Amino acid sequence: MIPYGKQFLDAEDIQAVVDVLKSDWLTTGPKVAEFEKALAAFTGTKEAVAVSNGTAALHAAVYAAGIGPGDEVIVTPMSFAASANCAVFQGATPVFADVREEDLLIDPGKVERAITGKTKAIIAVDYAGLPCDYDSLTALARARGLVLIADACHAVGGAYKGRPVGSLADLSTFSFHPVKNMTTGEGGAITTDNEEYARRMRMFRSHGVTVDFRQRMESHSWFYEMVDLGWNYRITDFQCALGITQLKKLPGWITRRNEIAARYDAAFLPLAPVVRPVHPSSLILHPASVHGRHLYVIRVPAARRAEIFGALRKQGIGVNVHYIPIHLHPFYRRRFGTGPGLCPAAERAYEELISLPMYPAMTDGEVAAVIGGVRHALGG
Repeated sequence: MIPYGKQFLDAEDIQAVVDVLKSDWLTTGPKVAEFEKALAAFTGTKEAVAVSNGTAALHAAVYAAGIGPGDEVIVTPMSFAASANCAVFQGATPVFADVREEDLLIDPGKVERAITGKTKAIIAVDYAGLPCDYDSLTALARARGLVLIADACHAVGGAYKGRPVGSLADLSTFSFHPVKNMTTGEGGAITTDNEEYARRMRMFRSHGVTVDFRQRMESHSWFYEMVDLGWNYRITDFQCALGITQLKKLPGWITRRNEIAARYDAAFLPLAPVVRPVHPSSLILHPASVHGRHLYVIRVPAARRAEIFGALRKQGIGVNVHYIPIHLHPFYRRRFGTGPGLCPAAERAYEELISLPMYPAMTDGEVAAVIGGVRHALGG
């Protein structure tokens, strides 16, 4: 099976983890701060806060932004459920703004129409790794006094008009799950230029406590206070050691992902309208923008999606579907009264989407096998 995504680990990664396992600090130790410093430098931000996973990153971000009961948060339907769940965790109401047909990114015009007096924040998702229209979203957020949160879990290593992903919003969140662009096993992070946001998130990730164990050790103190209700969202030192070595290799991996995407484009663009790549390279209009290419997604006729998906799986090609629109999940229908017809562009896309294998360790032979498999599944 050629999986849709897969981590890559080398001897340097393994040794970095082993070295920490032999050290005195497995958690709340020096590697956490080292990884945070490296990630902040990589994204061009003042602060990075590492946490246990991408969902924790989203939750910490909405907490830092002061979102709570009675607030509304505008979110995209075209994402994993965590992109909206984070608002619900804080007692807020997610309001779904539909995506643009051409790239499945949140539509700034739909966002503007969804703003009410209760709106506190916008969460934009860089679907498949393509940064959203941050010029429009930032202008809208500034004009309305809203917090802009980038769910950049697909896009680490990418760029928007010369600015690195991670520096494009008030808070940017990342996931380091093994299928993402780099991994710490599980793990996540938030980047920001706001030092107060960073302080609040560091407290939030450790039960709402003011100082962690290492800080107490260094100050020869036992005293701590829980000043707010937080969670145990800490990441370990050995995960952060892996993150440090993975981050060094990320630019090369993004280059390889885009090389694979270019080969897919060349094979599939001539097959329109039966196959339509969601983000062909021609869509990246600004020369200093870089697609993170976490996913390579095609659209096929809705009536044939199940047939094509099944045929690819039978050939050993581990295709997937990203995503069932969040507002169609039973929890959201039951809790918030959402359902079909709310976001028609996302709903139409969902019926047609297939994610093809995309990871930097793919060989040219495996890429060719995927291309041949798609042609075979289409009938020749």
